[in-house]
Amino acid sequence: MITVTRALHFDAGHRIPDHRSQCRNLHGHRYTLEITLSGPVSTVAGAADHGMVLDFSDVKAIAKERIVDVWDHAFLVYYGDTAVRAFLDSLPDHKTVVLDRVPTAENLVQIAFNTLAAAYLAKYGDQLKLTHVRLYETPNCWADCYGTDA
Repeated sequence: MITVTRALHFDAGHRIPDHRSQCRNLHGHRYTLEITLSGPVSTVAGAADHGMVLDFSDVKAIAKERIVDVWDHAFLVYYGDTAVRAFLDSLPDHKTVVLDRVPTAENLVQIAFNTLAAAYLAKYGDQLKLTHVRLYETPNCWADCYGTDA
């Protein structure tokens, strides 16, 4: 098996309501999402993906549609964070994504993994496997989710 990885970037705001430090405040990050897929290299002569596991643009297209376009320039808020949700709801046309868990890097990477695994499976069947998703919250801090962690 060979793996391929594609990185995408997006900006989003969040807060960790019960955090003991500054992350309890509204703030944002320049996130980087890395998606790693594994599978066989295509040996079909003349096919557009000949010699590839999956074209990088196809990796990007699904991740962009399912995660990046949804989260980019949005505020990611936990549904239980009612005060912030009320504030965000008061802003006309504000892009808010309400999540079923606190938007930590660990929870966000797991949401991304589960969402993308289902999307790649639906489009490509079991010939490809989403093996790893990494989400950088900052250049020095990230969370990883592997297939068995999802």
